[in-house]
Amino acid sequence: MPSGELPPAGHDWRRRTLAQGPEWARDYLYIASRQLRGWGERVVPAIFADGDRAPVVVLPGVLEPWSLMLPIAERLHAQGHPIHVVDALAINTISVADAASLVTDVLRERELRGVVIVAHSKGGLIGKRLLIEDVDGRVAQLIAIATPWHGSSLARYVPGRVIGALRPEDAAIVALEANTEVNARITSIYPALDQHVPEGSQLEGATNIEVAAVGHFRVLSDPEVLDAVVAAVGR
Repeated sequence: MPSGELPPAGHDWRRRTLAQGPEWARDYLYIASRQLRGWGERVVPAIFADGDRAPVVVLPGVLEPWSLMLPIAERLHAQGHPIHVVDALAINTISVADAASLVTDVLRERELRGVVIVAHSKGGLIGKRLLIEDVDGRVAQLIAIATPWHGSSLARYVPGRVIGALRPEDAAIVALEANTEVNARITSIYPALDQHVPEGSQLEGATNIEVAAVGHFRVLSDPEVLDAVVAAVGR
């Protein structure tokens, strides 16, 4: 199927999506509860700065607080990785290019090298731009979860620039998709069915890992996903 095209009527994606109604309800209840908790988790625990293994920078998706990445942050910190959050990114409503600039500033200010970026959804696009523009050689690899590498056709139906920037024909999406040189340093982890990314999250040249989980948000706390992230960081 050409990039950017919604699967045709009767396609397996539509059929499976309709059949997963209860799963989608759980997915949205999960993100709603995590968003509410995010107001009380805006401060990054100081203990996360500890660790003697590769530094990890977590990047949430659009309209997501950093705390949505908390299950992953806790798991990796327990493995000995210091965890870094880009406070200025807030809920990630700025462009991919501007967000990548913010992250680059943080890497330089904190003198981080050998960095592993762990990102969700739009955060993966920011991570890929970082790899492309990493003139200082600070980023070692990117682990992206449920990232719309090819955009999302559904973004066409959401008014406004914040979500609209994820349309498959958006210039930033097209440019990132065309650059395949850094894909070998990317691990793309994605659910068996993602109601927000009908095009899927497979990325040519990357390490692609499909998990059994269903849904765009709950994957961030799914045990299989957490295991896959830890394994990818170890590689």
